Amino acid sequence: MVEAHGLTNAGPVRRTNEDSFISDPALQLFMVADGMGGHAAGEVASSLAVETVLGFIRRTEEDAECSWPYGVEPALSFSSNRLRTAIHLANRRVFRAAERHDEYTGMGTTLVSAFISGRCLTVASVGDSRLYLCVEGRLTQLTTDDTWEATMRAAQRDSPLAGRPSPAMRHVLTNVLWCARAGRRARQ
Repeated sequence: MVEAHGLTNAGPVRRTNEDSFISDPALQLFMVADGMGGHAAGEVASSLAVETVLGFIRRTEEDAECSWPYGVEPALSFSSNRLRTAIHLANRRVFRAAERHDEYTGMGTTLVSAFISGRCLTVASVGDSRLYLCVEGRLTQLTTDDTWEATMRAAQRDSPLAGRPSPAMRHVLTNVLWCARAGRRARQ
């Protein structure tokens, strides 16, 4: 049995809450998006991301004849392809919203999601929002952070010559849904 609970709080540092989440037991879709604090319109980016992923999952639940604008990855299950495509669409939507509104330049969000289909759990994440599985009171982290620190630690495991992460760079995200004005390049 799946139990999902959501609670969000701006915390002691920020004035606005940039988090968005969805818990849809009917679809078996659970998701958290954390707008990037300190960047423009993080709350807009997180809301757009959640709405877009939810919308695509709903459409593909009701209509198997939907289009796949980012193709299908043969190594992935149908559910995994649905979630993968939904996240690509969310990235595109955040990017396009930032193109249309100068005040949204630089907006971005992290995203973590769990999608259950039958006995299969599909997990997807971008950024440093984490997903944990709790079984018999024990937590297991299912995602890996997309941060400079995590990248450097992985490099250290692979090569003894890799450098140590700088304290100033520890929490720098290496992958988010976002749009930056310079070059207008979306990252995935």
